[in-house]
Amino acid sequence: MTKETENYYSKIGFKSGLEIHQQLDTRKLFCHCPSLLRKDEPDYEIKRKLHAVAGESGKIDVAAAHQAKLNKEFVYQGYDSTCLIELDEEPPHEINQDALKIAIQIALLLNCKIQTLTQIMRKTVIDGSNTSGFQRTVFIARDGYVETKEGRVGIAGMFLEEDAARKVKTEGNKVYWRLDRLGIPLVEIATAPDIKNAEHAKETALKIGEILRSCKVKRGIGTIRQDVNMSIKGGERIEIKGFQDIKNIEKTIEIETERQIELVSENKSVSEVRNALPDGSTEFLRPMPGAARMYPETDLPLLKISKSFIDEAKKTLPKLREEVEKDLKKQGLNEEMIRGILKEGKLEEFKHLVKVYENPNFVARSLVVFPRDIAGREKISFEEVSEKLEDVMSSILNSVKKENISEREVKEVMERIVSGEDFESAIKKEKMDMSEVEEKIRNIIKEKPGLSEKAYMGLIMKEFKGKVDGRDVIELIGRYVK
Repeated sequence: MTKETENYYSKIGFKSGLEIHQQLDTRKLFCHCPSLLRKDEPDYEIKRKLHAVAGESGKIDVAAAHQAKLNKEFVYQGYDSTCLIELDEEPPHEINQDALKIAIQIALLLNCKIQTLTQIMRKTVIDGSNTSGFQRTVFIARDGYVETKEGRVGIAGMFLEEDAARKVKTEGNKVYWRLDRLGIPLVEIATAPDIKNAEHAKETALKIGEILRSCKVKRGIGTIRQDVNMSIKGGERIEIKGFQDIKNIEKTIEIETERQIELVSENKSVSEVRNALPDGSTEFLRPMPGAARMYPETDLPLLKISKSFIDEAKKTLPKLREEVEKDLKKQGLNEEMIRGILKEGKLEEFKHLVKVYENPNFVARSLVVFPRDIAGREKISFEEVSEKLEDVMSSILNSVKKENISEREVKEVMERIVSGEDFESAIKKEKMDMSEVEEKIRNIIKEKPGLSEKAYMGLIMKEFKGKVDGRDVIELIGRYVK
């Protein structure tokens, strides 16, 4: 950031903070349903209308009143993997202890003070995203911080709450929501208004994101969302929602800052929630909500977080990325392999498999490089390949350890399993008569002259479906390709 930029933001009295929402990788927060997003058609639908109610202060929140005036009808779509709690037909169960432990770990990594006695609250939300008309949320920690190049950014508070339902479509006055996402555990991290400029906002979001990814959280588009709160001297606070990708934060803040300068000059600045658009501009979403929408959850007792529970969370406190990278380098992995392990979320699986087969580099290749190659050849996603191999990787590497198969045969075994073979048949590789293989190679080269050795290799391996050794094949190809 240039000195001119720094002076610009300081001169206009820019103040900003972030709210970051991250899904946790556990079952749902107040029931035993899986946190599973479904792609198939729903099993049932129910219809409801929601009404604004007074919060703890006895007043109806302005944002809730605004939604009520829209008079929408909501259609909720459910599955056999959702239950009566998502439908608000059954009281919530005790808070998910696994999710609570992960939330405590995140709070500790953010240098926060844990709330040892806290109240689960209801936050009025009547846009249809919750069947009950409210979102359950609980204050977990406060007064933390992260270090940035621009100095320390405070963490004002951290909350554990339920994610909302998933909007599918809008048809006239009807809004359709899927219940599969409703109730997935979510941490909300609210920073202090310590962010000095647009670039600093992005840096802070990345820093907090690094801490979150070191814990047991969900990954991928839609699992993390960032909101920006900002204001300038003489203006009102604006909340900007809709950031799926933090690379858009800088541009959006810059454009909104220019808009606010103009509004302040015309004495037209108002406090409101706005939606971030792809081009960096924003649009009105709703009035800014206030404290009037919060009231206690009457179906659950006070949440007590004991010292022993916090100590247990500390025992398994995950390492930050920087520390993890150092550990992986000590095991001999290069930077590219380390990035692959971390990007694909394979760290825990890597730690387990290295205990099975003590060759870190080969284990890393088996988890990252081989699945990527297979995914490219089969034209399926890396995630789909990983899912098909997840339960057998330990057995495959144990077979290498016992010398039932060699390292160079592992990729072929993986290919066969991805293609649909079970583990036992995949490792029992049927050896081909090499004279038959050589004859086939000669015929292919004769039928398709002028290809590269690599191209012929692919054709032969596909023909024999892993029943031949790749090194033998390349040697035979070399005899006929000049």
